[in-house]
Amino acid sequence: MTGRQAGLAASRRSTALPVSPIRRLMPLAEEAKARGRRVIHLNIGQPDLDPPPSVMQAAVDATGERLAYAPSRGLPSAVAAWVTYYRHHSIEVEAGDIVITGGASEALSLAMLATCDPGDEVLVPEPFYAPYQGIAGVAGLRLVPVPLGPGFTHPNPEAVRERITPATRALLICSPSNPTGTVYRREDLIALGQVARDAGLFLLSDETYREIVFDGPPAPSALSIPGLDEHVVVIDSVSKRFNACGLRIGTIVSRNPAVMAAVADLAELRLAVPVIDQLAVARALAAPEPYIGTVVATYRERVAAVVAALAEIPGVTCHRPGGGFYVVARLPVDDSERFAAWLLREFALDGDTVMVTPMSDFYLTPGRGRDEIRIACVHDPATLIRAARVIGAALAAYPGRTG
Repeated sequence: MTGRQAGLAASRRSTALPVSPIRRLMPLAEEAKARGRRVIHLNIGQPDLDPPPSVMQAAVDATGERLAYAPSRGLPSAVAAWVTYYRHHSIEVEAGDIVITGGASEALSLAMLATCDPGDEVLVPEPFYAPYQGIAGVAGLRLVPVPLGPGFTHPNPEAVRERITPATRALLICSPSNPTGTVYRREDLIALGQVARDAGLFLLSDETYREIVFDGPPAPSALSIPGLDEHVVVIDSVSKRFNACGLRIGTIVSRNPAVMAAVADLAELRLAVPVIDQLAVARALAAPEPYIGTVVATYRERVAAVVAALAEIPGVTCHRPGGGFYVVARLPVDDSERFAAWLLREFALDGDTVMVTPMSDFYLTPGRGRDEIRIACVHDPATLIRAARVIGAALAAYPGRTG
């Protein structure tokens, strides 16, 4: 017998997962490159900036380490570095409040598993980071959308209350938001914290981009709001603040001892997070400045360049984010995913084309986001301006243009 026969099917859970809108057009991008086109990738938040020198030096120094299993909660030195990092931002946490994770994705997965049961509902302001859907789905949870306010401002607390049901277990926010750059002010967190307290909900706070704020200080952490120790679970990561996505080091932080005991038990199932990766980021966590200040200045310049360039394209409107490094733009097109695929298949300007992320999968409400794209500002301003010009020329030629 030769070849493979059709056999047992994969699980319904796995086949029901949404395909990442950030990556699913990659085959078209590879085909475009094979045809000799230069593809400017605006689809994924992979920073082009170098990490702090201390990260690379620590990785070199760690080559002499004995690579035994780290404790499931994380290396003591790395946990202590996270404590120091939070203290740098006037947030007091103890080592027992922290478990080091394989990036923010694992932190969010552990947070959902430790706070919710299958069938529970998690409220989430939309648009939201698209992979939240898959992470929640694997945990057997249902995301329930709450609209952001006008101009992608924070959701109205009453709109959150209206969507609470007996099945609601948590509210998941991200500040600054991926994709909108929405920054939750202290008063916003207090108001949403009151909703969580009144309804007995967990407040899951994704703070991956917390320091990348363009006007004013870093976004306040949910950990800084008094009276919420039992409710707040923070998801964090070094990927964006230290431009070290490949190290896959994040953390889950909560002052709720029952939640952290559950997280620690779950973390034991995957044994440990890589030792060298933890050692590499510990020094940067202990001394985050002035490095992070230069990162913020860089993204402030890039976002401004993209917003200005898009404003010159007829029919395009875009939102200036308060933080992060993404820009959401509304295009005069019939379908942003069809346009994104057409860009890669059919269009080039002097040999250049662009890969963008369609926004429909960042929403749960049917029909939302069909004319929007997300742009990751992960190139120098000149390249980003060039990419915007390609988009403008493409819109002029696109057969599905609507205005």
